[in-house]
Amino acid sequence: MTLATSLLVSSSRGGGSTSTRRSMRSSLAKLNGNTIRMLSTNLSWATLDPNSLGEVATPHYVQNIVGGSWQPESSIQSKISVPHPMNKDSFPICHVADTSVDELAPFRESLKKVTKSGLHNPIKNVERYLMYGEISRKAGAALSDPEIQEFFTQAIMKCVPKSHQQASGEVKVTAAFLNNFAGDNVRFLARSFGNPGDYYGQQSNGYRWPFGPVAIISPFNFPLEIPVLQLMGALYMGNKPVLKPAEKVAFVMEQFLHLLHDCGMPKEDVDLLNCQGPVAEELILSSPIRLTQFTGSSKIAEHLSRVTAGKVKIEDAGFDWKILGPDVLDVDYVAWQSDQDAYATQGQKCSAQSIMFVHDNWKEAGFLEKITTNAAKRSLDDLTIGPVLTHTTSDILDHVEKLLKIPGAYVLFGGKELASHDIPDVYGAVEPTAVFVPLKEMLKDENYEACVSEKFAPFQVVTSYSEDELDLVLEACERMSHHLTAAVVSNDQSFQAKVLANTVNGTTYAGIRARTTGAPQNHWFGPAGDPRGAGIGTSEAIKLVWSCHREIIHDNIIPSNWTQPKAT
Repeated sequence: MTLATSLLVSSSRGGGSTSTRRSMRSSLAKLNGNTIRMLSTNLSWATLDPNSLGEVATPHYVQNIVGGSWQPESSIQSKISVPHPMNKDSFPICHVADTSVDELAPFRESLKKVTKSGLHNPIKNVERYLMYGEISRKAGAALSDPEIQEFFTQAIMKCVPKSHQQASGEVKVTAAFLNNFAGDNVRFLARSFGNPGDYYGQQSNGYRWPFGPVAIISPFNFPLEIPVLQLMGALYMGNKPVLKPAEKVAFVMEQFLHLLHDCGMPKEDVDLLNCQGPVAEELILSSPIRLTQFTGSSKIAEHLSRVTAGKVKIEDAGFDWKILGPDVLDVDYVAWQSDQDAYATQGQKCSAQSIMFVHDNWKEAGFLEKITTNAAKRSLDDLTIGPVLTHTTSDILDHVEKLLKIPGAYVLFGGKELASHDIPDVYGAVEPTAVFVPLKEMLKDENYEACVSEKFAPFQVVTSYSEDELDLVLEACERMSHHLTAAVVSNDQSFQAKVLANTVNGTTYAGIRARTTGAPQNHWFGPAGDPRGAGIGTSEAIKLVWSCHREIIHDNIIPSNWTQPKAT
């Protein structure tokens, strides 16, 4: 298809003022002060123009693919209408297949065709390791192409409004991951080892073995990066995945699968199921799925863990902390990074800074005033603030009011609805917000849970501590239930050592440049302290999540002088 050369296609729909629609288009066209690159390349695999989504009367329909065939719209009775996240008066950005339980039969049949030994393993169909190395090379090169990179950047921004820099960063990390596993690096994931046996002719060999049929349930906030990294990891190790993306963002992975097919991936290797949660659960429980990888809320993660009898790998909620140590260095930099950690992408990152413990030395250096100033610079015009897709405005502000009932608590900044917006009522629209809560009040049993309750929104709790209160800070961290990311902002080696030795977060940054956010492809990203924890991004993460250990003991030679011994 030929993609539109204009940023947004004009809409003839009534409703909403002309000036409002013109203002929205102007905002989207001037992200980061630059005009977005126009899409003019003929992308033969693409089935939509991301710039036209929400601007035309006939929304794009997001299809399922099962058993190697894309299902036509007529094959699924219902569909989900996804509202435009930036303008409640616009057309829906897309319609998504709303597959019902009664329509799951093709998916069950597709998964039943795959054995427990997978599509490939270190002994079977080994040429597929090389095939996926080549697919990764081609897909990585494609996502590194400026036109294709912009295609996915704008697709992400259309369904999860975030700044152009944040959206394009997601595409670049995904491209780097694919490049990392080009060539021989896929088969290197399945590297085995051997140990000598007890006697001549015996040897034991350890292998990384696939599970066979698996499921991936991916979140809305990173509609490309998270599902691609988990999907490719599953495929590299020889599994047959069925992918269930978040409905609001499903068209991003639909388009990526078209790209993978163009790069040589067999269409039968991945099924794409668009449905609501209970339908996905029914498929998991009624088909031979042997592992479900889930990224999302802790409530659903715990439910899946129960109903699957623990056959899950989860990367769920992260109430992520940052501790500013006693050594004050480069206040401007640390204030900027703290603002990014808490409010980039509207705080809708599992790694977003949820709580910050500020040493009194930083307060005296004017740190709180600087983060207040930085938060005030965020704007709808460049999408450095925008809609919250998992909470309404009232949900977020009610939580603020709840915290303000704690003695000594106050709004540091924010705590209000965004002004002059057209965000749908089903979403949230609030200013970047921080509530200060005194540390000792926070630690009281009646207050603690409210203070460490994650809000997937531009919201954080801030507190301060004195030189002799570090143990109270560590107590607060110990009592938290989820341990994803953390930051120890200090170059003081003794301070670093004490905090790192007494905490468990799976991805922890330490040093004056420490942050909580950042899930690049060059290091492990995932929780610690939970045997069900799923990592992402590295060879260690792929092997941990998407394969199990199999030991084969070769015992081939009977000695020529063997005689039958007495029975034991």
